[in-house]
Amino acid sequence: MLMEKIVNLCMRSILGIIAMYFINSALDKAGISLGVGINAFTVLTSGILGFPGLLALYGIGIYKSL
Repeated sequence: MLMEKIVNLCMRSILGIIAMYFINSALDKAGISLGVGINAFTVLTSGILGFPGLLALYGIGIYKSL
């Protein structure tokens, strides 16, 4: 049970890193800079919260750019 949760957290974190990389690349090509970096905080946020956490990170980035 615990091992399953750890594996789930790791997989979400890895997929979050991959998603952030591609989203940042696409936004950079479009000339938009949101400043969502890949660091321990963002990896843990996407790992714990999953897709909603990833959306929250970009939502905060949009809010900061206003």
